[in-house]
Amino acid sequence: MKKKTTDASRAAKDEFRDYCLELFASLAPQAGVGGIVAKRMFGGTGFSIDGKTFSIIAFDQLWLKADDVTRDEFLAAKCRIFSYTWNDGIERTMGYYTVPPDAMESAAAMRPWAALAWDAALRAAAPKTKTAKATKATESTTATKPATAVKKSKKQASK
Repeated sequence: MKKKTTDASRAAKDEFRDYCLELFASLAPQAGVGGIVAKRMFGGTGFSIDGKTFSIIAFDQLWLKADDVTRDEFLAAKCRIFSYTWNDGIERTMGYYTVPPDAMESAAAMRPWAALAWDAALRAAAPKTKTAKATKATESTTATKPATAVKKSKKQASK
């Protein structure tokens, strides 16, 4: 008997996953040959393109990735941030937000929200800029120069 409930629950989850894939159909041109992949993860589902996750299903809810650039748009639409409480009793959040209810009605309504999530995923996966790397390298070099100079001074003093 318990097996039937599990099967029915899994079937409902699979149906919701498939519906979400239909909603994301407008991202298909960006998805390339691999398309949008729905993969089970942590008891839910992750949606990704080229290994970059832009949406998840958790707690029977669809969540879209957001970042500093897109967060205000999700908040303006009264979307809630993904949060959970770990075993230690501390509530944690992740950079995913609920979808506005009307966006769940059609692929056309989902399109702008899915695009925001995809753009956030691309920014998260983007390599650090050369300027940031150069600044970090300069800071690192500057920090080591005095130590090197001190070592040389000690060596020279011992000669």
